[in-house]
Parts: sequence; structure tokens; C-alpha cells
Amino acid sequence: MSPPRSLDKAVALAAGIVSNGGRATAMEVDALDEAAIDACLEKVVAANGRLDVVFNGIGTYYKDAGSGTPATLATFEQFMNPLQRICGSQFLTSRAAAKQMIASGSPGTLLLFNASMARSKTPNMAGFAAACAAIEGLTRVLAAEFGKHGIKAMCISSGALMETRKIQEMIGDFSAGAGIPREQMALHYTRHDILPSGPTLQQLGETAAFLVSENGTPFNSHIIDFDCGKINIL
Repeated sequence: MSPPRSLDKAVALAAGIVSNGGRATAMEVDALDEAAIDACLEKVVAANGRLDVVFNGIGTYYKDAGSGTPATLATFEQFMNPLQRICGSQFLTSRAAAKQMIASGSPGTLLLFNASMARSKTPNMAGFAAACAAIEGLTRVLAAEFGKHGIKAMCISSGALMETRKIQEMIGDFSAGAGIPREQMALHYTRHDILPSGPTLQQLGETAAFLVSENGTPFNSHIIDFDCGKINIL
């Protein structure tokens, strides 16, 4: 299983932001514990008087989610894992943030995150694809529900970020399981790309910053494709 996120790395990143003239604080929060989420966001509002943005990038270990396993072999627990962990956490974070935004009079943004699996036709990904589709539906509901408070809700739907550890681990495991070279398996992630290169983490951050700005307001309630274009994505 992939190692958990490190608070030490988050603290170091926050220190670097501060040293460059920015403002940042690192906190460790269980994104499936609503009480912990509430407590964290209450600290943010207490320190700043408002809450402008919430972004939840939670994922799950692909084997726990049954990714790569045929639907006839995946367990019900594997199918439900991404629905409970990924979509469930997006729900908990978003509604906790909305409560704080309403109470503090903050016309903020709920920025959800999922993968383009919701609109592709990829076998052996039943639970993960279902969770991605659920997050898209959740985004539209939240936008309709909280818009009267000036709160926006939108979702970045990302293609595979090839530079990330999670994707590289999956390529390694899947290639070993299939008995094919790693390079050949990696092509499965890029063979439908329209452009020669795919999205990067830096571009993801810049896109998120645009969406939560005033210029991103027209995208309220929308699912924003972040994949540089793929032939197999609706």
C-alpha cells in the first residue's frame, strides 16, 4: 500500500511559502472524520475571519478499490471503497466548508476533484468509475443548493498525471501482473491523447487557482476536463 501523506512534508512546504512572503499553515486532518474537518475549518475561519476555498484531493489505494479487477471478481467492499472514501470525503468536506462559508458570510468556492474515468469506457474499474460519476452529480447538487449564498461549486476532472507516484506505481504493478514491459503498459495511459503531452501537476495548480478566482465564476456547477484532450473521453 502507498505510504500515507507526510505532515512533515506539508510543514516544510508551508515554511517555504512563508519564507517567500506568502501565508500558509500545515495541519493534519482525517478527511473522513467530519468532526476533525469541522475543527480544522473553524480554526481557519477564526484566524482569517472567512473561508474562501476548499479543495479536497483525496484518493484511495487502487487495490482497495478493486481497480484492475474484473467486476465478476471484485468484492462488494472493493466496489464500495472509492464511493465511501473518495465521494464520501468530498461530501463531508464540501458540506462542512459550506456551513462555515454561510456562517462567516464568505462567498467561497467548493472545488471538488475526480478522474475522467466517469466518462470513459474502461474495463475493470467499476467502483472507481462509479465514484467519479457520483462526484460529478454531487458537484451539480452543491452548486444548486449553495448558490443562493454566493457559494460556487465545480469539479476538476483530471486525466492521468503521469508524473505522480500513484500512476507510476499502478503502471509498475499492472505491467508485472500482465507480464508485459513497463513501457508498453505506460502507453495504455497515453494512447488516446490528442496532444503529444498530457497535463502536469503545475498546470493543475494553476487551473485550480483560476477556477477559484473571480474569473472562474462562469464555470460554476461545471465539470472541467483537465486532460489536454482525449479521444476516449465524452
